[in-house]
Amino acid sequence: MAGTYTPVTLTVEVTSEREDILTLLNDQRAMFLVPMRGLTEEQARLKTTVSDLTLGGLLKHVTLVTQNIADEIHKRDENATVDLESLGDAYVLTDDETVDQWLTAYAEAGAAIERLVAEADSLDDLIPQATAPWAPERQWWPIRKMILHLLREIAHHSGHADILREALDGQTTMAALYDGPLP
Repeated sequence: MAGTYTPVTLTVEVTSEREDILTLLNDQRAMFLVPMRGLTEEQARLKTTVSDLTLGGLLKHVTLVTQNIADEIHKRDENATVDLESLGDAYVLTDDETVDQWLTAYAEAGAAIERLVAEADSLDDLIPQATAPWAPERQWWPIRKMILHLLREIAHHSGHADILREALDGQTTMAALYDGPLP
C-alpha cells in the first residue's frame, strides 16, 4: 500500500481490507516510535512540559492499550470489567521497568494484533467490551472498530510524544524519519 511514512512489512499474510488496515496501523505504530529513538532511561522519565506525561509513560500506555485490545479479541470475555486499580501506573515507568522492556512488549503486542486480525473469521466478528464506570452497559464492537480505535489511540498519543520529544531536545518526528532506522 502506498502512502505510508515508514516502510511497513506485515508479519502475516492478508489481503484487501485487512492488509490496508494493518498497513496503516503498523505505519502509525512506527511513527509513534520515532520520538523514542535514542532515549536514555533518564530522558524517558523526564517531564518536558507542564504535563505529567513522559515519553516512557506514553510508550507504556500505548503498549498496554494494544495488549488490552489483543486480549479482548482473543478472550472474548462477556463478563470483563476494567480493573481501575491497574490503571494507576499506566502512564508511569516504574523503577523496575525499562524502555527496552516496553519496546519489546510494544512489538509483541503489535504482532499479536496482526495475528488476531489475520486469523479472525471476519472483521465483523463482535467482541464484548469490558464495562467500566464510564461505560456501564456491555457493548459489542466489531474487530474492525477495535482496530480503528487502536489506530486513533496511537495517532492521538503520537502527537503527545512528538511534543514531549521536541521539548526535550528539539527533535521532531518528521525530521527524524529521515535520520535513520526506527528503534
